[in-house]
Amino acid sequence: MSKQLIKPVLIATLLAGAASSVFAVEYRSTSRTGVILYESPSENSAKRFVLSANIPLEVLAEQGTWLRIRDRDGTLAWLAKADTSTVRYVQANRLAEVRKEANPGSSLLFKVERNVLLELQQDTRTGWLKIKHRDGATGYIRIEDVWGA
Repeated sequence: MSKQLIKPVLIATLLAGAASSVFAVEYRSTSRTGVILYESPSENSAKRFVLSANIPLEVLAEQGTWLRIRDRDGTLAWLAKADTSTVRYVQANRLAEVRKEANPGSSLLFKVERNVLLELQQDTRTGWLKIKHRDGATGYIRIEDVWGA
């Protein structure tokens, strides 16, 4: 490979790597009931909504102690970073099946209704998530059946 071609290939590779990390999706969950979503990153701005605990939110931007977020319905707002938790939750999009193993042929453990919150235990990177129901039962759910992963 010629020296003239090596530099553009190296630059393209570095840019592709940087772009993929820039577009990584980050989710957090609300840490408590009563989390207020604001119009802008200030407690003096208009209050838009109040959320319950464990609601998954997509983080779009960070500005000081504030996060710009999007909820499952696409609503955009700001919230204090301190009102989020590192414990991740996902929310069922529809009636969904939870299986014993990360396999569609595995035995069915239970079904969850739309909007049920499930603690995310592990992303298997196979299209399945290991989750924990609030009653303590654990199992696997298809990633397309939930929002927030």
